[in-house]
Amino acid sequence: MIPVCRLDDLPAGESARVDTVPPIAVFNADGELYAIDDTCTHQDASLSEGWLEGCLIECPLHAASFDLRTGAPTCLPARRAVRTHRVTVDDGVIHVHVAAEEDTAA
Repeated sequence: MIPVCRLDDLPAGESARVDTVPPIAVFNADGELYAIDDTCTHQDASLSEGWLEGCLIECPLHAASFDLRTGAPTCLPARRAVRTHRVTVDDGVIHVHVAAEEDTAA
């Protein structure tokens, strides 16, 4: 379990990057918290720097899009999913529970 930031420090529509290996991006999508690996599976770009719309994050490099709920790509050029992670809030602090490598969506 990795502490990310205080819930009050991540307003709706914003993201936070966790410098783990690999990096993880945490998103506040209209009050729902999601965490995914931060690197686009199409090319090495930080998804936390992309455009968030609802539960979709668009890669800032080539506009690949991923569903934050499943990690699945929703359009080309990405073909592989990003790994998702469970998020909890404890005493006002957001925590990421890192998923195992084999938990990557197909």
